[in-house]
Amino acid sequence: MKAQDFQTLQREFAAHLRNPDSYPAPDGIEERRLDIYRNLFFNNVNGFLRQGFPVLHSLLDSARWQRLARAFFEKHASQTPYFLEIPREFVSFLASGQGSEPGDPVFMLELAHYEWMELVLDASTETFPETGFHPDGDLLRAIPQLSPLHEILSYHFPVHKICSEFQPQEALEQPVWLLVYRGRDDGVRFMEINAPTARLLQLIGEHPTETGKAVVGRLAEEMQFADVAALETFSRDILQQMRERDILIGTSLSRL
Repeated sequence: MKAQDFQTLQREFAAHLRNPDSYPAPDGIEERRLDIYRNLFFNNVNGFLRQGFPVLHSLLDSARWQRLARAFFEKHASQTPYFLEIPREFVSFLASGQGSEPGDPVFMLELAHYEWMELVLDASTETFPETGFHPDGDLLRAIPQLSPLHEILSYHFPVHKICSEFQPQEALEQPVWLLVYRGRDDGVRFMEINAPTARLLQLIGEHPTETGKAVVGRLAEEMQFADVAALETFSRDILQQMRERDILIGTSLSRL
């Protein structure tokens, strides 16, 4: 068989496996074997989705979940061949609106993104630093160092509270801020934070050579907060809490 003919056969076979109702199988393949392949490929992808999005899966009835998983399997042009990237591709699929139906939860995309972020941190190949910083350094006078294993998230729905008993129908008046992080024990955790705390952590990441005091000054300027000393006291407590949770690992070794 010529290479071009083989590639054509591969495309026809793949199209049939993804959508057997629209694309006929290539000639010469036994139906029994085709049925095995059709079920194997779809069930593998569907299994990854169920494991990756357990809350969303629990909120949709069985028929709706099957239609959603089938639509993703048939329509989405994934940008990666890796199974570990299926959750990211599924979130992209939901964001495109291709699989949406009337009656879907209004929070479906945000909930899926929230569940995906736990997988991202859990599967990250980043490691928690053990050297190269002062673990007990002064977080205001020195340069605070963020752990690479954290993400700051903002949602219009309280996705961290959603379950079968709580399914909000309207967005919040103000976004909810969540911090997802992986600690030294490799456990992934979420915590709700307020907007100033989220911005403080963002500013630390945006200005990695500035002291905590300088970053707090930036925050005060953005917030138009006149009592900088009071904000420094508040920020010191917050930063210490972040260090205790392994979100801040300490301070830089750089001399100021």
